[in-house]
Amino acid sequence: MPGPDFLCGLDAGVDVVGGKWKALILWTLSVQPRRTGEIRRELEGVSEKVLIQQLRELERDGIVTRTVHEQVPPKVVYSLTPRGVELDRALAALGEWGERHRAHISAVRRSTR
Repeated sequence: MPGPDFLCGLDAGVDVVGGKWKALILWTLSVQPRRTGEIRRELEGVSEKVLIQQLRELERDGIVTRTVHEQVPPKVVYSLTPRGVELDRALAALGEWGERHRAHISAVRRSTR
């Protein structure tokens, strides 16, 4: 079954990082490879189920790699692939924009509640 057709590169890129947690997972893994529990602690509010689902989708898309270390209990470590590092760099400009405008966005959203 063929994959989805995207309207443009932006459509494809947004599809890969869509949702609340994927870009934040990339941000967390950009510092260093991490275990699932470490990612969960870093990203307050994400459930284990959602985190695992998002990690699987990022793995499917070639953005993260999952390495299982054979020990008891098994140790699973996630890290960015070269494609993931490239995507993280692309998102850096969006993060910088968000930092510059975060106070304004928060204030506007608080005032419209």
